[in-house]
Amino acid sequence: MSEKITKDMTFQQVMQLNRETIKVLQKFNLGCVGCMGAQNESLEQGATAHGIDVNELLAELNAVVK
Repeated sequence: MSEKITKDMTFQQVMQLNRETIKVLQKFNLGCVGCMGAQNESLEQGATAHGIDVNELLAELNAVVK
């Protein structure tokens, strides 16, 4: 069973699930791969800081980990 991505997970945790999550983050113009904040920043914090709807981001991320 795949892990469900939640808004309190860090970007680092999400990127470690599979390569497809990185593509989704890039689609939302989130350059998390090279960002030091990815280790500590939650999806909700990052989405809010970048003006992204966290629920939309979660839906797309969870679609690629199923």
